[in-house]
Formats: sequence, structure tokens, C-alpha cells
Amino acid sequence: MANHFDLEEQEQLDQLKHFWNSWGTLITSLLVVVFACLAGWNGWQYWQKRQAVQAAGLEFAVDQALTAKDQARADQAFAELKDKFGGTAQASQTALLLAKAHVDAGKLDDAKAVLSWVVEKGNDGSKALARLRLSSVLEQQKNFDEGMKVLDASMPESFVGLQADRRGDLLAAQGKPQEAVAQYQAAYKALDKDLDYRHLVEFKLNALGAAPETVALVKTTPSEN
Repeated sequence: MANHFDLEEQEQLDQLKHFWNSWGTLITSLLVVVFACLAGWNGWQYWQKRQAVQAAGLEFAVDQALTAKDQARADQAFAELKDKFGGTAQASQTALLLAKAHVDAGKLDDAKAVLSWVVEKGNDGSKALARLRLSSVLEQQKNFDEGMKVLDASMPESFVGLQADRRGDLLAAQGKPQEAVAQYQAAYKALDKDLDYRHLVEFKLNALGAAPETVALVKTTPSEN
């Protein structure tokens, strides 16, 4: 009986050796690839977190500088944030905050430069908002053609109403009331009914002597028998 078991064990060992000789190199290679991928993923995750923490620190520095009305320090912190962590959400959010401060201070060229950077290099989630604000800055500079061009880009569905509203503002500023009304009506229809901003669009339409929604009347003639 013992010899029988010894023979079975020897047979299993021989099968295992044969299997390993046939597939051992492939299995080892696959394990190396798997562990390398895991190590790379963990390293990438660590790098992402480190980037986010450092970017958040500079974002805080800009916010504090603006609160203290230290524009020079705010610009310096943002420049570092933009150069080192330009692809982060913090960089785009900070740019929008800085641009608003420039507008409030009447520095429209500085605001234009910051918003243009978001449009070209910033985080995707902030690009649409940056385009809307940039068009407003260009309107204040009476650069209407460039303002309309900025709004030509496609935007997420949630921004379509605001996009049409900004077009309406630019057209109204150029003394083109009929074209402005068409854009305001499009904005009114696209905006959510629960948004307070929708009432502002309605006010703009009323100021131009138009209603929020119009229905085209089609004249019909009686059929001849």
C-alpha cells in the first residue's frame, strides 16, 4: 500500500514538473506584469493625491491674498499654481476666482488673460464657465465680434441656455434687438423652469417688447371645393 501511494505522489510530482516546465515562464511573466501594473497604479494614485494637496495649498494662498487685497501676492501664487499644477481642477477654479477679482478692480485685460488661459489650458469642467465670463469681459471692452466668437464653441447641455443669453446680451449691446430677442427666447426655453435666472431673461425680453415664448401664426386659406 505504501508503495502505491509513493508511486501516486511521484506521478503527481512528475506532472507538476512537466506543467511548470511548459508554462512556468509564461506564468512568471504574467505575475511580473500584474505586480508592475499594481505598483504603477499605486504610484500614480500617490502622485495624484500629492499634486492635489500642493495645488490646494496654492489655491488657499491665492484666496487669502485676495481677501487681504494683496493682488501682487495673489498673482504670484496663481502663476506658480498655473505653471506646476495647471491641469488640476484647483488651477481652473482659482483662475475663475482671480478673474472675478480683476473685473471688480476694473482690470479687464488681466481678467481676459486669465479667462483665456482657462479656455485654452484649464480643466474641462471650467472651460464653459470661462467662455461665458470671457464673453462678458469682451462685451465690456466693446469687442463684440470676439465675444461672439468665444461663444461659438460647443458647450455642455446645462450651459446652452446661458450661452444663448450671453449671445443675446452681445447682440443687444450692438443695437440688434430682433436678433437679441431670438437668442433670449432660445435661452428662456433652454433654462430650467425653476431657475431664478430665467426670470431675468424674461425681463430682458419684456424690455425689448417681446414675450418669453412666441408661437408662429400660419395663415390658412379655405380649400376650394
